[in-house]
Amino acid sequence: MIDRHHRFVSLHRGADLLVLPTVWDAGSARLAEDCGAQALGTSSAAMAWSCGHADACVLPEDALLERVRQILRVTTLPLTVDIENGYSDDPQQVSARVLRLADLGVVGINIEDGEGSGELLAAKIAAVRCALAGRPLFINARTDVYLRGFAEGAQAVALSVQRLQACAQAGADGGFVPGLQALAEVADVAAQVALPLNLMALPGMAPADHLRQAGVRRLSAGPALFLQAWAATAAATRTLLQSGVLVDADGASYGEVDRRFAVAGGVG
Repeated sequence: MIDRHHRFVSLHRGADLLVLPTVWDAGSARLAEDCGAQALGTSSAAMAWSCGHADACVLPEDALLERVRQILRVTTLPLTVDIENGYSDDPQQVSARVLRLADLGVVGINIEDGEGSGELLAAKIAAVRCALAGRPLFINARTDVYLRGFAEGAQAVALSVQRLQACAQAGADGGFVPGLQALAEVADVAAQVALPLNLMALPGMAPADHLRQAGVRRLSAGPALFLQAWAATAAATRTLLQSGVLVDADGASYGEVDRRFAVAGGVG
């Protein structure tokens, strides 16, 4: 666990941008590792959808914990888990949930303000850090200033910086601003926050090297990979239903996939 945590922290400090595929189950986790991922994150939306729930804090905790166990069983990569807003406005309840995840062996969490206040997010982070009592866990603080349109332009930069600075003081290790794209604003946020800056990959975003030069350290996929898998499955299903023709799996075979899990079965 400590080795995985150390590896995860070091990936935020290297010369290259940490690109974090976001997964939702053991299959997507194993595939991401086979594709060359150095670490994994979960997408709360994708995980909820794959468990038959809508997004936005309705995934039962037992389902979340079981899915995390399944992912950890098939990979040795560092895993950080998206816990939305912590599934509670009570910092003590949030910290208890985080401890249960830490006990499973995750190296980090992603926790957001969502519709809540920056002060509440900072209070949750402080409670989590206190409850951990020195145990290593990478706390990535997410503010939805851009994603939810709380402000625009310079005001959005200022509000994002204010919230992330408060989170840093509370014990956060990273800052996540999904929806932030303009390179000038990215650079402004990165320069004013003493945390590794995480962005969400979006269509039309600047190339990775430009983001790295602007101060970004981590790039997450959000729900995009799940949505692409959904679209590909929908297209193949429609073709099958309409014509009875099964689309070629484009290189994936039963034997190849099964061997991946035969090997992965001994992990963890």
